[in-house]
Amino acid sequence: MPDWTDDEGVAATPPPPAEGLKRWWPLLLAVVLAAGLYAWLGRGGASGDVLHVGSQRGGTKALMLASGVLEGAPYRVEWSEFPAAQTLLEAIGAGAVDVGMVGDAPFHFAYQSGSPIKAVAVQSATSRPRESLAILVPARSRIVDSGSLRGKRIATTRGSVGHYLLLRALDAKGLKPADVRLIFLAPGDAKAAFDTGSIDAWSIWSPYSGTALAEGARVVADGADYLSGYGFDAANASAATAKKAILTDYLKRESHALDWARAHPEDYAEVLAKETGLPLKIALFHARHLPMARVPLDDTVKAEERDVVAQFRKAGAVTGDRPLDDAYLPLDQGAPGAR
Repeated sequence: MPDWTDDEGVAATPPPPAEGLKRWWPLLLAVVLAAGLYAWLGRGGASGDVLHVGSQRGGTKALMLASGVLEGAPYRVEWSEFPAAQTLLEAIGAGAVDVGMVGDAPFHFAYQSGSPIKAVAVQSATSRPRESLAILVPARSRIVDSGSLRGKRIATTRGSVGHYLLLRALDAKGLKPADVRLIFLAPGDAKAAFDTGSIDAWSIWSPYSGTALAEGARVVADGADYLSGYGFDAANASAATAKKAILTDYLKRESHALDWARAHPEDYAEVLAKETGLPLKIALFHARHLPMARVPLDDTVKAEERDVVAQFRKAGAVTGDRPLDDAYLPLDQGAPGAR
């Protein structure tokens, strides 16, 4: 390295660049700027070539990877994992995630709470799967049905599909939320409380329900008797507009993935087990008990969703009064005759 100090050790002005470097300097600067711009676009800048997708445990990521539908996509998908719909919806509302699959009940709970989200596509259970959403009790519990829950400690996640099931099951027996001791916990914490006997019942969904049932839990109220089984691809409202083209493409690929999963539950379960750490038996339970398909966001769906919001309002769980039609921005209505 050249010594640019004078005799007293003080830094001197370096010599001017050679004439050849002067000639090449504009080109070098252009290359650096281009590289910086490329890196910025690669992070999902104005080009919109990155889609940030949230996945719940046992959810979308395993489905899309197992089916291979993202191969050749003209954009990159960056995944984020969440334990439940509530935390996923918080990330979508904050703009940290562009889109994610959630149940209809948590979607409306978040929407009525003011979250800037849109339902851009609908999934529906192709059959009414039993035990995939249920109120569970320990094997030796004396609770026999939802009417026996009066005064009992019941855990679920606030605003979840489990919360909605509990409200419906209590209402069917003439009970109100105030008639039980409702405890809001994340699924992992609820499982620990259930195992130690700190709660009497747990309103929960697959794959958590499959794990508890395999360990001896019993069903006292089954979601198949109360819910239609709709789920929404929920998107951040701004992303639904700014990334409309790639979001629409992603949703169509997801629709194909759902078709593939129904035809290949074992293959789906294998990837699901690897992605989540679930035992293969539980992963297969989830794959077989929750067969979903794309359906149009039509009047049938909207009528069901009005009932969901009405149930939450009746229980005092939500106080918002946002117009439901403003919650919907369908970007994929499925194949003709999908319903």
